[in-house]
Amino acid sequence: MSEHYRQVRAIQPAPDSDTRIRQAGPGGLKGVIAVLSVLVLVFAGIGYLTVGRLGNEVASAGNLSLGGGQGMKKAPDGATDILLVGSDSRTDAQGNPLSQEELASLNAGAEEGEHNTDTIMVIRVPNDGSSATAVSIPRDTYVKDDELGNMKINGVFAAHAAERRSELEAEGADEQRIAREELAAGREGLVTTVAELTGIEVDHYAEIGLLGFVLLTDAVGGVDVCLNEPVQDEFSGADFPAGRQTLDGVDALKFVRQRHGLPRGDLDRVTRQQAFMASMVQKLLSAGTLTNPGRLNDLRGAVERSVVIDEDWDVMSFAAQLSNLAGGNVTFTTVPVTSLDGVGDYGESIVTVDPDQVRAFMDDLLGTREEEQPEDGEAPPAGEPAAAAADAELHVLNAGSVSGLAGSVGGWLEEHGYHVAEVSNALEGIYTESQVVAGDADSEAAKAVAEELGGLPVTVNEGLDADTLVVVTHDDYAGPQGDQMAEAPSGDGSVGQPGADFGTEPEASPEIDAGGDGPRCVN
Repeated sequence: MSEHYRQVRAIQPAPDSDTRIRQAGPGGLKGVIAVLSVLVLVFAGIGYLTVGRLGNEVASAGNLSLGGGQGMKKAPDGATDILLVGSDSRTDAQGNPLSQEELASLNAGAEEGEHNTDTIMVIRVPNDGSSATAVSIPRDTYVKDDELGNMKINGVFAAHAAERRSELEAEGADEQRIAREELAAGREGLVTTVAELTGIEVDHYAEIGLLGFVLLTDAVGGVDVCLNEPVQDEFSGADFPAGRQTLDGVDALKFVRQRHGLPRGDLDRVTRQQAFMASMVQKLLSAGTLTNPGRLNDLRGAVERSVVIDEDWDVMSFAAQLSNLAGGNVTFTTVPVTSLDGVGDYGESIVTVDPDQVRAFMDDLLGTREEEQPEDGEAPPAGEPAAAAADAELHVLNAGSVSGLAGSVGGWLEEHGYHVAEVSNALEGIYTESQVVAGDADSEAAKAVAEELGGLPVTVNEGLDADTLVVVTHDDYAGPQGDQMAEAPSGDGSVGQPGADFGTEPEASPEIDAGGDGPRCVN
């Protein structure tokens, strides 16, 4: 480790921490497909008059610490990212209990625990709206939660909700407040965990309950699926012949629940869900759905009954952004995994992932990064550093919530001939704004770099030598950016003990798109 590197690290004192390790067990989610909520809101948004009447009828959630990329506004990290969650709630989106008949049709007993989220997806939409990719995160993916320790990702929501409930009960809070705040805590905990695993900034949140899946499927008149072989599974209730068939909501729930008897277990179940969703998108984009007032009215009713979205989401503006999106550019895939039969801290069976691989996978979905241009439209000259800073060693640290910001700023500096020694993440709580840190307030090198990056303030840390500068990026950064450089991951690497791996490459599930002439045949 170089002396300069030690000096940079010396200005970041380690924060105090009191980490509690707790394991939350899995729950009994019935295979809800959360992505349907956004698919309906976005694609049925083309049926403007009907969806436009939703307004305040759609349940909303607040206090989620979201990034806020929405509508036609460009997200700083290059994409609008939507977290889609399937909840096993026994109430509808408005908080009303499901009837006994509804519970019976779903094969969902009221005695089972709530707040389990066995379906977790991220929809990544690049700023130009040219494509949309729904990325599944398997329910048993083992992750590190910064507050509650290592656990399966489908237990994060429930663990944070239970933690908040315990705190409020100790305070003597009333049940109405407890119910409201435990949900908010669960949602926020899951948003944070997904963001840290994937390296994205979650801009929007959508959640759908058990009943919603059935209602949305029936609202489009059923969905076509195709099976390679006939199946019969007592656990999910799936009993279907091989070949192409149209399923109503109740049978579709059985179809997407099955994982027993499938060659790749839960990964094949995820592939089934994706094939189902691709088929639904085809149906939603067809003229027969979007020009049918009755279908649109059924969709509106299903969304109002079953979908929760974040309170700041301008859905109509977002739908307009995607109005020209073709079915072939709507794809479904899964994060790469390193093993299916790993072992967790308490001996539980887990799916392991390499966070670096997951983050690289999410970055690749954006394709070629948009080049930042000056307001006059002329490209900035490359390869010419300011003379005063030509010999400086730059350490670029990301102190904000915008994933990859330090990497793109470091890329711009390197393109312009600066010596970038490091791109990494700053320790939390050290910096609150973008700045250039130097050992001397009169450093000409620091002033030159600060001016190049849009007029950043220059601050002093006397522990730095004359040739070392620290460039800190935060959420207020508005200067130039370039191609992404490698940036240190925010997490601590893989957790859990991997099982048998897939060789030298992670397991990649097939990519399924919503184009074509019919449903994808799956196991």
